[in-house]
Amino acid sequence: MARHQWSGCVTALCLVLAVSERAAGQGYGVYEQGACAMARGGASVAAPCDDGSAIFFNPAAIAMQRDGSNLSAGATLIGPRGDFVGFAGGITGTMTENWVPVPAAYFTSPVGDRLSLGFGVFVPFGLTTEWPLQFAGRFVSYKTVLNEPYLQPTIAYKVNDHVFIGGGPDFVISRLELNQRADLATQQLAPGVTFAQLGVPLGTDFANFKINGSDFGIAGHVGVLVKANDTLSFGGRYLSRHTIKRDDLTFESSQVPTGLRTPVPLPGIPAGTPIDTLLAPQFAGAGRLASQSAATELTVPDQFVAGVAIMPTRPLKLLVDYQFTTWSVFDRLEFTTERGLSEVIVKNYRDTSGVRVGLDYSLSDRVALRGGFVSHQAAAPDGSVTPDLPEGARLEYTAGVGARFNTRFGIDLAYQYIDQEDRNGRVLLTGPDTGTYTFHANLFGASLVVHF
Repeated sequence: MARHQWSGCVTALCLVLAVSERAAGQGYGVYEQGACAMARGGASVAAPCDDGSAIFFNPAAIAMQRDGSNLSAGATLIGPRGDFVGFAGGITGTMTENWVPVPAAYFTSPVGDRLSLGFGVFVPFGLTTEWPLQFAGRFVSYKTVLNEPYLQPTIAYKVNDHVFIGGGPDFVISRLELNQRADLATQQLAPGVTFAQLGVPLGTDFANFKINGSDFGIAGHVGVLVKANDTLSFGGRYLSRHTIKRDDLTFESSQVPTGLRTPVPLPGIPAGTPIDTLLAPQFAGAGRLASQSAATELTVPDQFVAGVAIMPTRPLKLLVDYQFTTWSVFDRLEFTTERGLSEVIVKNYRDTSGVRVGLDYSLSDRVALRGGFVSHQAAAPDGSVTPDLPEGARLEYTAGVGARFNTRFGIDLAYQYIDQEDRNGRVLLTGPDTGTYTFHANLFGASLVVHF
């Protein structure tokens, strides 16, 4: 019976991988891994919610849950919105409006008097940024995707009535995708001679490139929780870095017609020859721009979180977390292909700190009101703000409600608003800042919890 129950729960948790898509978070981090904690502003390391999401927020805490097994599943719907306005007003763009579902699911169960086991699927890092093809930043990226579902088997142990420890390995499935256009005007026709010198205007699309592939990696996650008494607890957790390194990515290319002709005769080429005809061999067979394999390497950062939870009165719980992320490991996004093409997007990210404040107020045994506030530094320094990830310092505001219908079933709902500071940035990889990126997002979360 126990073996069959575990098998069914693990299968159900893995189903969320089929719909895993991400939207940009701090850097490319995402912290909305359960509606209860989301409503608290993510402040949960010292007192995680009783829904299994402790597997992400502090794996030690599942050893405190001794009243049976629980299964929870839910999703956060993220609506990112952003614009770019050039300093001179000539270049503008609006991010493609998407509503991106972010699923998460957890199962936990006590084993004996001190041990607890669990399994979770969550995505602490990921990114989807998309701009229309008319936007000038398309030559850097018009769609960038990083999906990173983590599968975490978890074990936790109750050392005594005050100290709990837990952790587990994280099996990470990464999917990368970069879509961009290429500008013919900037390409060399001959050494020292560009197509722009033939009269080809800047911003002339002649190729579409897509690099994509997947990777499998392993990280680790550990946590500790100290319950000083019934009103005060402390917690800490560490989620380790891992590296995505592949040399078998797929580089897909297709020619974009320009309709242009050579304005003057060239050696062996009469005036009026279609430029598209001259370029076509580069996209076929062994051509330099033909589809081929590609390589990249990217290190995903560590997360350190420490916090405290205080219950000044029986219905009210106050929580404060400090989060540190080693974003400095993300210094560049680089791709190379087997035929010598290369793309380097310099990032030079810096480590960031953030503070999360949450409250949880029980109106009754069945209904709780929640709220939260988050302040977080920008990972991207000035000079590294480009269309693929125009992030900045953020203030976030959250609210939500939890309802327990009976001893077995409950639901949590949450809303979050992200207000990001305006950032000066570029639409191309080189040159000075050319305008200002603005960004905000609305997030709606829901989780269903079943105790048995």
